[in-house]
Amino acid sequence: MTRVHIDSTFDQDLEQIRELMLAMGGRVEEAITLSAKALEERDEDLAQNVVEGDHAVDRLEEEIDQNVVRLLALRQPQAGDLRAVIAVMKMAADLERLGDYAKNMAKRVAVLSAGPQIEGAGSSIRRQARQVGQMLKDMLDAFARLDVDLAQDVIHRDVEVDHMTNALFREFITHMMEDPRNISACLHYTFIAKNVERMGDLVTGGAEQVIFLATGERVGDRPKGDSTATIDMKPE
Repeated sequence: MTRVHIDSTFDQDLEQIRELMLAMGGRVEEAITLSAKALEERDEDLAQNVVEGDHAVDRLEEEIDQNVVRLLALRQPQAGDLRAVIAVMKMAADLERLGDYAKNMAKRVAVLSAGPQIEGAGSSIRRQARQVGQMLKDMLDAFARLDVDLAQDVIHRDVEVDHMTNALFREFITHMMEDPRNISACLHYTFIAKNVERMGDLVTGGAEQVIFLATGERVGDRPKGDSTATIDMKPE
């Protein structure tokens, strides 16, 4: 009877952490969507809302960390239970970093709004961010259901984000070489595109954690698109 009580309590504690994780993920997904929208529409008020909203993401991560530490201290989980706790901790840390990248995008809106308009840049970044946002939504769904197939699908979709990043780099290089007045704005857009690519990597890492949580097995080398380091610095 004692063992049943301990297991039941552990499951309840872990479920509470899982719900906090999903709430945190939902906030981060919204931040990515809104920061990209603010960038395309040059909406500084919306961008500021994203920046201020990141505090809520940080608080959720702190709450998750506190609950995890309490769970480890009181329940001393073993084997699969310990694997679940470790996976959640890593995923929460990655979600916090995703929120930081969304905040960084939002912080650049004011500078970009004051500079020259780069044709198509905002809409292209928004498409790239939309891809990552959908990957994040599916990763969270996979986590909620321990859906290995969906997690695998998220991993494979990261290649498309890499291709988008490479295309954006070439586009921004062309703009800079055609008109030096575009250099400052295009550098900001380049940093944003690279950060969105990193977001995709973090979401992919979360999908790998879902697979590890469900199967106990580590994912091998993930598929990747061409590196931006190989891009020829010449306009097309």
